[in-house]
Amino acid sequence: MSSLLIRLVCGLLFTAMALGAIVHPPADLTQGLGMLLPATMLLNYAIRGPRRSVLPKRPAPAPASTSAGTAQP
Repeated sequence: MSSLLIRLVCGLLFTAMALGAIVHPPADLTQGLGMLLPATMLLNYAIRGPRRSVLPKRPAPAPASTSAGTAQP
């Protein structure tokens, strides 16, 4: 449920940012490119949602046990 809520919020933020860029266009190309990166990140998250890793995580290796009687050189 929280994933759906986050996607909805990201979609609303993207819409607000796009409407803001239409109403008040950026002054120059640099400002427009600066607005483009967060907008694409929000749109990507709103469309695809949270990504899970494609490869399954391997279990952590067991710590090597050392016996008290042996000394490390």
